[in-house]
Amino acid sequence: PLPPQYGLVFDAGSTHTALYIYRWPMDKENGTGIVFQVEACAVSGPGISSYADDPAGAGASLKPCLDKAMKIVPAEQQRETPTYLGATAGMRLLREQNSTKAEQVFAEIAKAVGEYPVDFRGARILTGNEEGSFGWITVNYLLETLVKFSFIGQWTHPPAEDLVGALDLGGASTQITFLPGTTIEDSSTRALLRLYGTNYSIYTHSYLCYGQKQALKMLMASLHQGNLSSQHISHPCYPNGYQENVTTADLYNSPCVRAPNTSSPAQVLTVTGTGDPAACSIAVRKLFNNVSCGANRTCGFNGVYQPPVRGQFFAFSGLYHNLHFLNLTGGQSLSSVNATVWQFCNSSWEKVQKEFPTMNRTHLRDTCAASAYTLSLLLQGYKFNNTTWPNIHFVQQVANVDVGWTLGYMLNLTNMIPSETPQRVVGLHRSNWIAATVLLAVMLILIFCLLAVTCCQKNLSGYERV
Repeated sequence: PLPPQYGLVFDAGSTHTALYIYRWPMDKENGTGIVFQVEACAVSGPGISSYADDPAGAGASLKPCLDKAMKIVPAEQQRETPTYLGATAGMRLLREQNSTKAEQVFAEIAKAVGEYPVDFRGARILTGNEEGSFGWITVNYLLETLVKFSFIGQWTHPPAEDLVGALDLGGASTQITFLPGTTIEDSSTRALLRLYGTNYSIYTHSYLCYGQKQALKMLMASLHQGNLSSQHISHPCYPNGYQENVTTADLYNSPCVRAPNTSSPAQVLTVTGTGDPAACSIAVRKLFNNVSCGANRTCGFNGVYQPPVRGQFFAFSGLYHNLHFLNLTGGQSLSSVNATVWQFCNSSWEKVQKEFPTMNRTHLRDTCAASAYTLSLLLQGYKFNNTTWPNIHFVQQVANVDVGWTLGYMLNLTNMIPSETPQRVVGLHRSNWIAATVLLAVMLILIFCLLAVTCCQKNLSGYERV
């Protein structure tokens, strides 16, 4: 058998970077369900967009994970290992702010990865629609809903109803992707894919600035702008008793929030948590502008066209982690989820610190806001309701592989998902193995008989001579 092939993909998100190491057998047809995740390595430090003023630091941050990968990928295969870096919304925002700095970050990354004996195929920024589409491909590839190899030795296409939608929440953007039951009326939200001989017209949209980190920044800015004359911000989503100071420069350091003309960058604001779940929910909902998008059309939010949600959905990344922290990823009803989030948001800072003594302070502070935001995004934003809520499955992995856009990205760039249905599988099916074994046994028996006859004839010939 041929040695397995390896692939490396860096997920350079807005808040952190991770390296995924994949492996697949080379002696198999480009089928489905054969790619394995060997390792996921978390890169220390923030996302690469945070190195705008220290681009060399971005490249250096990747080296520990690359060192780890070099211990996993056999030395004789490293030069043939395709390696990619895909950056998402954090770098999209940096490119908007300063494209030169974004290019410098990528140049230093290419320089750092170039020091390793891998087939580096470049670093680039994914579009929002690419991020959504690759996440959708990942989930359905792992679930074998695109194509499946049947027990009778044929490739079959499962019905379209088996395809699932993908819901992704990062630090700076969020994506929704699914196969709608109607014609997609806005071409900017349509992605056309040809996978395994089948054409798919999927709906996908990415909302920049509506990733969790940027959304919570917009929430704080909204609370500040509600009372600009005061240097105090009452935050209903922070636990009662929590307090911190923040400068307006730190609050308005993103393209997603606009600083008021009257504010001074050096102004210090005192933020106090009030632990008020009702006020928190109202404040979070204001982030979603549910304007109409025209007659006979349905919307997600902010006037963006979206067909009604349809079918099953897999929710991953931040959507999973936010609810998993509160043990709400086990298929609980919407009323149960709401009640648990409400109860947590009603807790004091002293109480939550006692309940979660080892939890990171910032994470614990943001848990209520992040959970409330998750619910508002799904309900007010993407228009799920009591009826469709049970169709959302919160997952971190499928088939022992982390769910996200990286696997779909690699599959696409290595052409591992053919545009036509595979016609055969390298290797023999069970029935063929049986037939081959029987044939081999018959041939061996015939050869043995032939040798026996030959020996007998030689013996008879010798006897006659005597």
